[in-house]
Amino acid sequence: MSKRTRIINDPSELVPLLQVFGSKKHKKVFDALLNMWMTKDDLDQSLGTDVTTSINILKKSGLIESQWHMPEPGKNPDKEYRTSYSKVQTNFQCSFEDMSDIIMLTFLPYEEVKDSIEELEYLVEQGNNSMSSLTRALNKSPLYIRAVARRSDKLSVMGQRLKLADEEME
Repeated sequence: MSKRTRIINDPSELVPLLQVFGSKKHKKVFDALLNMWMTKDDLDQSLGTDVTTSINILKKSGLIESQWHMPEPGKNPDKEYRTSYSKVQTNFQCSFEDMSDIIMLTFLPYEEVKDSIEELEYLVEQGNNSMSSLTRALNKSPLYIRAVARRSDKLSVMGQRLKLADEEME
């Protein structure tokens, strides 16, 4: 088991973590990867379900790492995964208003936050990726915007900027 500690300094980083550990399916995938490297097919077979969504959200939250697994000669290599961290340490302070926004954005069904996510994605696609510019355009706090971005499959938070996420999210 890896012994690294995940340090969380931004409350918006709780969004993907709460999504992972608020779902039995995602938690089972995380638990399966605690002690060993496994391919997606191994996970699908072990858990009896398709784990693609779980792998994507675990990757986005930075909780798993991947490497190429070399199979028998003549077969294609597969990616295999394992957890990146075994501990977490939080170090942040925020208002209850911001914390309630984070919790609401995490657990509301996608359909209820879809408009906010799509509006933010649209602005970033148009080149508006600066946090200060986005806060003015949306009239929302930077923490709220980062939390919405972390809920999106298309956006990544990079310091004080948002960017379109890499397409390589298998």
